Amino acid sequence: MNEFLMRSLTHLLISAAGVLMATVVGALIGIALSRVKLLANPVIGLVEVLQTIPSLAMLSILFAISKKLGNSTAIIAIFFYSLLPIVRNTYTGVLSVDPSLLEVGRGMGMSSLQILLKVQIPNAISVIVSGMRISLITAYGIVTISVLVGGGGLGKYVYRGTQMQNMGMLLTGAIPICLMAFFTDLLLNKMERRLAKHQKI
Repeated sequence: MNEFLMRSLTHLLISAAGVLMATVVGALIGIALSRVKLLANPVIGLVEVLQTIPSLAMLSILFAISKKLGNSTAIIAIFFYSLLPIVRNTYTGVLSVDPSLLEVGRGMGMSSLQILLKVQIPNAISVIVSGMRISLITAYGIVTISVLVGGGGLGKYVYRGTQMQNMGMLLTGAIPICLMAFFTDLLLNKMERRLAKHQKI
C-alpha cells in the first residue's frame, strides 16, 4: 500500500511539475505573441510540431540527449507537450478581452503594462486555466509510459500488468490514473466557470 501511495503521489507530482513549467513559459510566450502578432502563426505552428511527435519517440529523443534515466525526462516531455494549449489559450484569451474594457482602462490612466496585468490577464485567466486542464490530463498519460525511460509513477503497474498479462496489476495502475484525469477535469472545469463569472476590470 505504501508503494502504491508513493507511486500515485509521484505520478501526480511529475505531471504537475511539467505543466507548471509550461504554464509559466507558455503564458509569457502567449503574452509576447499578443504584442507581436506577426510572429504568432510561425511560433504557434512551431509549437504545434511538438504535438505531432509520438510520446514514446519524444521520451526516447530526450533520453538520447540527456543520457539520464528518471523523472526529469518525463517532466521535460510534459513541458513540451503542454506548451501548445498554454501558449494558444493565453494568446487567444488576452486578445479576446472586450475592447470596451481596454478603453475603460486607458480612460483611467492605466499604462500598457497596467492594462495587461489588471485587465487582460485577469479576464483571460479562465481560458488559460482551460489550457492547463488539457495539459494536465495529457500529462498523466505521458507519465504512464515514462516508466520505459526510468520514470516513476503508476506506469510501473500498467507496464508490469501488460507484460505479465495480469489484469489486476494493470488495473491497479490504470484506474487511479483515470480517476486523476476525471477529478482534474472536474475541479479545473469548476475553477474555469468560477473565474469566468468573476472576470472584470
